[in-house]
Amino acid sequence: MKPTRITTLFGIKYPIIAGGMVWCSSWRLASAVTNAGGLGLLGSGSMHPETLEQHIEKMQQATAGKPWGVNIPLMYPEIDKLIEIIISHKVPVVFTSAGSPKKYTATFHAAGIKVAHVVSSSKFARKCEEAGVDAVVAEGFEAGGHNGREETTTMTLIPQVRQATSLPLIAAGGIASGRAIAAAMALGAEGVQIGTLFALSQESSASEAFKQRCITLNEGDTMLALKKISPTRMIKNALYDKIHAAEDAGADADKLREILGAKAAKRGIFDGDLDSGELEIGQIASAIKEIKPVAQIMDELVADFDATVKKMAQL
Repeated sequence: MKPTRITTLFGIKYPIIAGGMVWCSSWRLASAVTNAGGLGLLGSGSMHPETLEQHIEKMQQATAGKPWGVNIPLMYPEIDKLIEIIISHKVPVVFTSAGSPKKYTATFHAAGIKVAHVVSSSKFARKCEEAGVDAVVAEGFEAGGHNGREETTTMTLIPQVRQATSLPLIAAGGIASGRAIAAAMALGAEGVQIGTLFALSQESSASEAFKQRCITLNEGDTMLALKKISPTRMIKNALYDKIHAAEDAGADADKLREILGAKAAKRGIFDGDLDSGELEIGQIASAIKEIKPVAQIMDELVADFDATVKKMAQL
């Protein structure tokens, strides 16, 4: 892999970023990706402020000055506390999502923090450029967890975002191989953010029951739901069936929240409740059949990418 604007921006060896996923992206996963040459992100969306602070301190110890970051969903209820912790601990990179990039980008920049923002459309990519972010992550609806309402696929989204903005561009959604990285770059991306593949790594903090369920999935076993709250891709299970039936019957957002109950994603991903938990994972899980250590995953991604580029050069 050759350097790109993404590797230069973040000071990393490979243009590969691990998504900051709730209940998966602890300091063990994030530090493993960083130490393997990518950019590891802590998933603050499932952490209390004091928990995030503990993970930041462990990241600093485990990465020995290498670049890493924190993903912050801007809808987080105690976001001001998270920002205070991130700035006080001199976190080098922040990825923001689920909100307007204008609100906090200047605050982070004033503290010397680089900012990337996740979008699901070219319209919001342009707003990122107006807000002054350093890079944009364009995420297709193949991705797991919370999705954009547009339901635009990664292959459709990336070239349109590339046309809409001059910002360094990171592709996300459905990427779990070097071939997919090469395809994203052919469409205009300069790096990739990978979630599902790292969520199912040995270092992920997701429960073993969740990981084992994910590696048995077939095509079509994940679906988007909860569009009246926040579109979310999840595995079909008993909870999904209840949500799907309620949505078909015209349930409103309050009814859907009642069906979900408290801490549904924690129940499913972290506690391993495969029936009544919310099992968030991307479509590409059906192509993943083995739980591997991060170092091996990174080596395989890079080797597959290099082999693909070499092969494409012969066409």
